[in-house]
Amino acid sequence: MSAPAPSPLAIVDAEPLPRQDEVLTDAALAFVAELHQRFTHRRDELLVRRAERRAEIARTSSLDFLPETASIRNDDSWKVAPAPATLNDRRVEITGPTDRKMTINALNSGARVWLADFEDASAPTWENVVTGQLNLTDAYERRIDFTDPKSGKSYALKPAADLATVVMRPRGWHLDERHLVLDDRPVPGALVDFGLYFFHNAKRLIELGKGPYFYLPKTESHLEARLWNEIFVFAQDYIGIPQGTVRATVLIETITAAYEMEEILYELRDHASGLNAGRWDYLFSIVKNFRDGGSKFVLPDRNLVTMTAPFMRAYTELLVRTCHKRGAHAIGGMAAFIPSRRDAEVNKVAFEKVKADKDREAADGFDGSWVAHPDLVPIAMKSFDAVLGENPNQKQRLREDVAVAPGDLIAIDSLDARPTYEGLVNAVQVGIRYIEAWLRGMGAVAIFNLMEDAATAEISRSQIWQWINANVVFENGEHATAELARKIAADELTAIEKEIGEEAFAAGKWQQAHDLLLTVSLDADYADFLTLPAYEQLGS
Repeated sequence: MSAPAPSPLAIVDAEPLPRQDEVLTDAALAFVAELHQRFTHRRDELLVRRAERRAEIARTSSLDFLPETASIRNDDSWKVAPAPATLNDRRVEITGPTDRKMTINALNSGARVWLADFEDASAPTWENVVTGQLNLTDAYERRIDFTDPKSGKSYALKPAADLATVVMRPRGWHLDERHLVLDDRPVPGALVDFGLYFFHNAKRLIELGKGPYFYLPKTESHLEARLWNEIFVFAQDYIGIPQGTVRATVLIETITAAYEMEEILYELRDHASGLNAGRWDYLFSIVKNFRDGGSKFVLPDRNLVTMTAPFMRAYTELLVRTCHKRGAHAIGGMAAFIPSRRDAEVNKVAFEKVKADKDREAADGFDGSWVAHPDLVPIAMKSFDAVLGENPNQKQRLREDVAVAPGDLIAIDSLDARPTYEGLVNAVQVGIRYIEAWLRGMGAVAIFNLMEDAATAEISRSQIWQWINANVVFENGEHATAELARKIAADELTAIEKEIGEEAFAAGKWQQAHDLLLTVSLDADYADFLTLPAYEQLGS
């Protein structure tokens, strides 16, 4: 057999990495180039459509179920493909980036699924993009281990039967990979992440009794799901595996997607596995899309928007009903708490909140849920074990009692809570601390005992923007203004320097993070995604 032709892709502005040739083979890059040539123009059209839809929302301050797809919603005959055995029980899923230590810990965590994240929990440095792929392949080949240089502790994989099933999440459609270009055009990050992972691992995973499974982030319409389906069809033919081998779970983490859940499952029905309630990005999407809608769309502090809020209940119950009607898994939201080794009382209160959240999801009909830390796996597992018992899921609970009107999903003013001054301070603190870590290549960061990722940073900066532009008056009588945000940000920089010391402060990217947060929080021209300007400042 002749060697594959050199790929037309160029690797630019990237220092060579150890073992990168194992990932960036001619054959793998040729596949990514083929994906780029076939599908990037469609991606571009869909991004334009996003902007057009956002403009329509700005004009009307409303959303509705699509009249042109009513026949799909009204047709009770179709179902998604049955779940493969290794994805049939998803009662607890752990999320996290694909660094070497996390890869081992997540697979060993006792969760049924690991969301191996190239998106919100991973800052897309070239090193993270390439070594994340290596770590997953090494794990499948059982040639992965890790010794912590600080503690000396060693990590190794448990027996194969005890490992979580991997569901990989590529980057969202809006992000490009600047280090891979064709004719001076960068390849979408989603196609890079998906393409490299699928090319190297699809057949390997089949041999292991599993398969190439994916989480699809930031989807805004069924047409975007249709594009992914066409990519799956092409990719399976390209490497010669049966159609329907791929399985995809779509995050319903945008307000527009909440109005198209059935259509999204329909477009992916031969490859669909389920839907997930991505709560933080969902709130970010509401602010982004309804930022011109006046006071009735102003969200309170993010920690005051619980899943029992009427508009959030409408969203999650509609998701469960939709999934079970179509034979798909309904996966609940994130428990982001990080246990404290120093404060048992903090742990006690947080564990009680996590348990209540997971008890509610299991009782509502969800088939599983997310956690961010291995110590939370037993808590979530107990909640779902109590409802599921030996059953792998509860898809038989059709939730036909649920009836959601279009206005229910955007009834933000049904929540009896208001923005607080402390909420503004917290948004600034989280924003600066998260962005600083992201600019150093860390996408998942423990801040104030919560695991923060790009989604929570997005809601933080969006709320600062919204409260200022809505001229919110806090309980202490202060008005939300740009000047107030700048003062709080300056105070936070001073506090951080005192907290970590002058040397560590100088070695970090604190001023850069401070400036970027204020730019995306205060500019009149609202940036669609924080990660777009941040990527321009991200080291290679």
